[in-house]
Amino acid sequence: MELGLTGKTVLITGSSKGIGLACAHTFAAEGCNLQLVARTAQTLEAAAADIRARFQVQVMTHALDLSDSANVNALAARAGDVDVLVNNAGAIPGGSIDMVDEAAWRQGWDLKVYGYINMTRVFLQGMTERGHGVIINDIGTGGEKLDYDYIAGAAGNASIMAFTRAIGARSMHRGVRVVGVNPGPVETDRIQTVMRQKAVAEFGSEDRAGDYYAHWPMGRFAQPQEVADLIVFLASARASYISGTVVTIDGGMVNNNSIL
Repeated sequence: MELGLTGKTVLITGSSKGIGLACAHTFAAEGCNLQLVARTAQTLEAAAADIRARFQVQVMTHALDLSDSANVNALAARAGDVDVLVNNAGAIPGGSIDMVDEAAWRQGWDLKVYGYINMTRVFLQGMTERGHGVIINDIGTGGEKLDYDYIAGAAGNASIMAFTRAIGARSMHRGVRVVGVNPGPVETDRIQTVMRQKAVAEFGSEDRAGDYYAHWPMGRFAQPQEVADLIVFLASARASYISGTVVTIDGGMVNNNSIL
């Protein structure tokens, strides 16, 4: 299927690992030039070098902490014209309201919630001036299946979902699409660590981590590549009538009454 992405410039935050890195490889395979953003310069440069060698596309890197809004403005000035923005950076801590103090709550929201909002505000302006563009927010099913023990993430993800729908409903009048993606549990280093910790706390052994996902669809996590494939499709001309909505990719788990 021709996606019409060849030659587009795609900026991806949180792109040195996990879903962001899978997106970078998949966009590059479609002939896109990349602007990759993450906090750690060394990891980011290694990812960029690998992509350049494999796909012969242009790759720029920006080692920035996007929880600082000044860095968002600096990134926009450096990046120039961007056709597709993928907001992916950020992880909000788990825990109930008595476990997540104000400092941890604010730290998680500064990067993911306010980071997504600030990035959208800045890059939407440039896209509007050019009359085209796509913004995709990688959010998470924690905003759909509300969990007391993931209270900061539930509130944060639900906020980004509402933001995405509201902006994307009106942005089409400017030639810009804004879409959200809600992955369920995806096999990353972070979630594997969380599952092992949960198993130790509940069962006394990290070897029991597999108990949590034995009943999931196909008995496994989603793969980063599966989420990346959806994001790349939504960024493409094949999805030109999709805006102001959030697409869930979770194997049916939210509507099967399970977040994990």
